[in-house]
Amino acid sequence: MTGTQTAGRRYGGRDAAQRQQERRTRLIQAGLDLFGTVGYASTSVKQVCSHAGLTERYFYESFRDREDLLAGVYNELITTISAETAQAAAAAAPDVDAQLRAGLEVFIRTLAGDARIARLVLIEVVGASPRLEVRRREVLHEFAAMVAAVVGPLPGPEASSSRLTMTAMSLVGGVNELLVDWTLGHQNATVEELIDLCYTLFIAAYRAISDQP
Repeated sequence: MTGTQTAGRRYGGRDAAQRQQERRTRLIQAGLDLFGTVGYASTSVKQVCSHAGLTERYFYESFRDREDLLAGVYNELITTISAETAQAAAAAAPDVDAQLRAGLEVFIRTLAGDARIARLVLIEVVGASPRLEVRRREVLHEFAAMVAAVVGPLPGPEASSSRLTMTAMSLVGGVNELLVDWTLGHQNATVEELIDLCYTLFIAAYRAISDQP
């Protein structure tokens, strides 16, 4: 292999795949910055590229369109939030109360701590496209399954499994809507108050379903 060929494949010590990944990361960050501030509907591909310092050619090497970028940003955020929430809960095992508190604290603080993340995850993806609605519902079920795994299995008949699943979904949906309301400015609670309230609801529900015959 000649030196010219090698130079054509590597630049600054990085090969083509690494450079493409770096460009994708810059576009993801630009998507978070813009979708999470001015909003998805008000952001164009051209604006994303300008914010990322890239041409549109490089946008389309990683994403099909603006919706694909929104999905990419959303999925990366959810992957991180889900992993950190699960790790926090696992670290507090085997105390269920402590696990619920730890998981809720990481989840709520992550969203409440960055207005861009909260807006994108809780608001901008809602109704953005049929594809994203399907994904958003999947995410709610994934978090509900995480809650159910912490508190279950419950003693008693097989019906208790269905009760646990429905309870977990109700709690996750409730937390989601409370945080939407908070993000939109309809609630003036502190982050600590949000965590305490959600923890109280989770523990009350856990006690109730655990005591079922």
